[in-house]
Parts: sequence; C-alpha cells; structure tokens
Amino acid sequence: MPEPLTGRAAPTGHKEIKHVPDTHDHARSGGDRLALRADCASCFGLCCVALPFAASADFAISKDAGRPCPNLQSDFRCGIHSRLRDSGFPGCTVFDCFGAGQKVSQVTFGRSWRDEPDTAARMFEVFPVMRHLHELLWYLHEALSLPAARPIHSEVRGAIDETERLTMGTPGELLDVDVAAHREKVNVLLLRTSELARAGAGGRAPDHRGADLIGARLRKADLRGANLRGAYLIGADLTGADLRGADLIGADLRGAGLGGADLTGCLFLTQAQLNAARGDAATVLPPSLTRPAHWPEHWQAEAAPTAGRAPARRPRSRERRR
Repeated sequence: MPEPLTGRAAPTGHKEIKHVPDTHDHARSGGDRLALRADCASCFGLCCVALPFAASADFAISKDAGRPCPNLQSDFRCGIHSRLRDSGFPGCTVFDCFGAGQKVSQVTFGRSWRDEPDTAARMFEVFPVMRHLHELLWYLHEALSLPAARPIHSEVRGAIDETERLTMGTPGELLDVDVAAHREKVNVLLLRTSELARAGAGGRAPDHRGADLIGARLRKADLRGANLRGAYLIGADLTGADLRGADLIGADLRGAGLGGADLTGCLFLTQAQLNAARGDAATVLPPSLTRPAHWPEHWQAEAAPTAGRAPARRPRSRERRR
C-alpha cells in the first residue's frame, strides 16, 4: 500500500497557514515551492465546498462534499477566518491544499463554479486530484533541497517534471490520472531520500513507521533520525523530545505536545502538521516553518481536548495511505 503522505486532520476551510521562504541551498526548489503555497485570494473557495467534514473536535458542524460551508461568503472568503478556532473549526486551520485551489481555479478552469454552475461537479472532483499532485511536488522539492539526497537528485527532478506535466492536464485528463500509482512511484524516491538523510542524524533512529502512538508518553525521548512516517501521534506527549532529522511525513500530530521539542532538520514536516500540534516558545522549528499564532508561551501537557464535542476520530482506512 502507498505510504501516507499527509497528516490526517480533516480537510476544509481557509487557512491560517503562513510560510516563509526556504533557506535550503537549491534555488529551483525554493523558487518553485512558492506556487505550492495556498493563495486563498486566488481560489474559488474549493476547500470550503468540495470537501466534506463531520461534527467533532475539529468541526462544529457536519457538511457534505459539494455543499458550500455556511461560512463561505459571496467573494469566496471565509466569514469567520479570523476566529476559526474560537468558533469550533480548528480543522480548517490545519488543512493545506499546497496551492491546488488556485491552480484549479485559475489554470484548469478559469471561471468559478458560481459563474458556471455546470462545471461545479467536475471542478470539485478535480480539486482533490490536484491537491494530491501538489502535495507530491511539495515533498519532491524538499527532497531536491537536501544535500544528503544528492545521489538521486536527477531522479527527483524527473519526478517533478512528470508530476508538473500531470497538473497541467485538462479536467478530463486530471480525472484519468492514476493517483495511487503515481504516489507509489514518487514514494520510492521519498523513501530513499529519507534513508539517505536519516543516515547521518545520529541517535538510535527508532522505527515507528505507521505506529499507533496515540497519547504516548514520549517526553524527552531520543527520536533523532526516527522513522515516524504515518505514525499516529494524536495527543502524544513529546515535550522536550529530540526529533532532529526524524521523518514525519504523514504523521498525525493533532494535539501532540511539542513544548520544548527540537524539530531541527525534520524531514517532510509541514506547516499544517505544526498547526495541528501544540508547541510553545521553546519548540525549535526548521527555518522553513513558522510558529503557529495559537501556540502558548508554555505548553501544558494536561491541557484537555475541546469540551462539548466528540474527540477527533481516527481516520477511516481509505484516508490512511501506507
């Protein structure tokens, strides 16, 4: 089965995600990644319409796929964007389309589903396909930026070119893309990248790939170079943990305590994963990521989940790709 490549916080909504330019040494990677950052102002609110969500700790209400969120305004902006968490929609703040929204809106279609209602269903079908492809591009560009992966950079460039070609297809061509097969091909390169990069991380490099570590007590754990691909770390206590050089692709960090943790050089960690976790001012972040605004000065491990709603559910099998 393909490796999980995303965090599993339920998707929807406009984002509080903010990125800063990468400081890695590969110019092509840093420059091209700019197009892989969400630009809500250029999108037709696709994540607020195309994707479903269920009432839980992540969302205050349930919504079917293809139905606009009641908070979506006529200009495709979110009416509660500045207070999503306080309004019961933290799930919206941890979703990242990797720039797929504006690509589908401005390049694939060009006109909104409101202007041309007959295109709505197809646009909503194309959006998740484009998001998968853009997510792969995000990780591939990171692989291209890592000096340790230089032996396979030529193969990574080839995968980038092929994936970019797929993103430029017509709506029909995009819907014909075998996303699972393409992910499998790309994942081979990402796995090799991970192995090359983690080889020099030091530590015991434990293998927790796909592990159920929900609520695990990992305070001050030595996880240097660890394989945490697709691990369930929901609510885990990673206070003060050493995660330098760990592979966190697809790890579910919802509610994970990262206070004082060292995330220097973590592989394939995304801003959306950080937004879903709970860190503090002492958490050491990679230079390409920013400290979420909702993080407190000091994280408290005893903090309870949001009251009054069901806890975040473990994803269904179709959402878990490994």
